[in-house]
Amino acid sequence: MKKYTKIFVIMLFVTALASVGRSQVLISLLLGDKLNTGKIEFGLDGGVNWLTISNTPSAKYLFDWNLGFYFDFKMKNPHLFVHTGVIVKSKMGARDLDPYQLNNENLDTVFAGGSVDRKINYFNVPAMIRYRFDNFIHLEGGVQLGLRYTGFDLFKQEINNKDDLKFMNDVADNYTRIDAGALAGIGYRFHKGQGMILSLRYYYGFVDADRVLAGNQNYSAIYITGAIPIGKAKAERKAAEKAAEKK
Repeated sequence: MKKYTKIFVIMLFVTALASVGRSQVLISLLLGDKLNTGKIEFGLDGGVNWLTISNTPSAKYLFDWNLGFYFDFKMKNPHLFVHTGVIVKSKMGARDLDPYQLNNENLDTVFAGGSVDRKINYFNVPAMIRYRFDNFIHLEGGVQLGLRYTGFDLFKQEINNKDDLKFMNDVADNYTRIDAGALAGIGYRFHKGQGMILSLRYYYGFVDADRVLAGNQNYSAIYITGAIPIGKAKAERKAAEKAAEKK
């Protein structure tokens, strides 16, 4: 129990420090072998995602990227794992929304006929059960919780070149602080179950995210991610050395 408490405390510590991707990578590299055990695998994951918001006029999928760290907890059944972690760099949103009134005559005139990209930043925490087949393909499903920290609408207008006029409008308070939804996916682990994990996931939010507009504006996202274990080989070597010393 103490071991799992320690892991939880370290997760919170890393999340607090990893406000930017470079800090997260550095911390993960330093602590990777200490977070890996015979029953726990730790690593970095990241990739690309396509985002949209339901019941939002003219909304199209917004392309972005994500970065985080993960833990895989092995169960007694060798095919089952509990997958969790924190996606530190993670957005929700949509692109090419119709511009709205900014209560500024000059801005409203300039951006009339332009478009708006909505980008709401969250810390996302997935919690899934993963079933891995003997061929190293896995299916996974569960929930994802999100904590919103910033958000903005990027107004864009083309004058001479594409999107050469932009304006950022803070809309964070228009969106719920907490988001929650269902997450499911499929993936494959390379190198006979020892290498990188490539996953395709779909997320749909259960929360009406927009606190201003009427109707159900729910987030949805498609993720393509690659997960790389950090410090696993080093941890396995240390475990083997300790076992040899005992003998």
